[in-house]
Amino acid sequence: MGRRMNAAITLTDVTVSYNREPAVHHVSGAFARGSLTAITGANGAGKSTLLKAIASIQPFGGSIAFHGLTRKDIAYLPQAADLQRDFPLSVFQMVVTGYWQSDKGFGRITPAQKIAAKHAIAEVGLKEYTHCTLDTLSAGQFQRALFARTLVQNAQLILLDEPFTSIDENTAETLLGIIQTWHAEGRTILCVLHDFEQIRQFFPECLLMACRAVAWGETAETLTPEHVFNARFTRHHA
Repeated sequence: MGRRMNAAITLTDVTVSYNREPAVHHVSGAFARGSLTAITGANGAGKSTLLKAIASIQPFGGSIAFHGLTRKDIAYLPQAADLQRDFPLSVFQMVVTGYWQSDKGFGRITPAQKIAAKHAIAEVGLKEYTHCTLDTLSAGQFQRALFARTLVQNAQLILLDEPFTSIDENTAETLLGIIQTWHAEGRTILCVLHDFEQIRQFFPECLLMACRAVAWGETAETLTPEHVFNARFTRHHA
């Protein structure tokens, strides 16, 4: 009950279907304000689909309620593979698009915001790439740039979809450090991940999915052998 009383997001019977096949099936529960939660499960378990529903970019049934949050308070970082990188944008130009949601375009970006964007780029280790175009970046560098854009949004709710895919260990360490800082600042963070050991080490809360919520709560109590087996069995026989 305490989780619902201090909820940032409440899900009630959230269902998403593709061609009448459920990808997310009647998920209900709450993400506590200021929590750091991994959403995990096998491929096809509905993890990214659920995150997209929470980000309001995927139609769904049921309801998703945000408590004390507006659209401007939410930052969504999609999978890098879902994004085109052949636009003639520099790292700096892409990062300042993080202001669009509140400032509606480049024309209203202030000198202070430009300085903050450069600081964000430096924080993720891309200072020397500030004016490089996106198509010249490695996968890890591009992911760092996406995190810099998320940094300038200064959001209270941060949604991350597979942020560590195809990146090197040093980049993952840098980005995990940023996530830990966000958590210490009291932001609410949802992160789709596959790596159970990474989740156990860095994410206090976990939602284990197999189209439905198999287990949800503290990571140590969620990623038990029994729950992991049930998630695999449920998905395989769905």
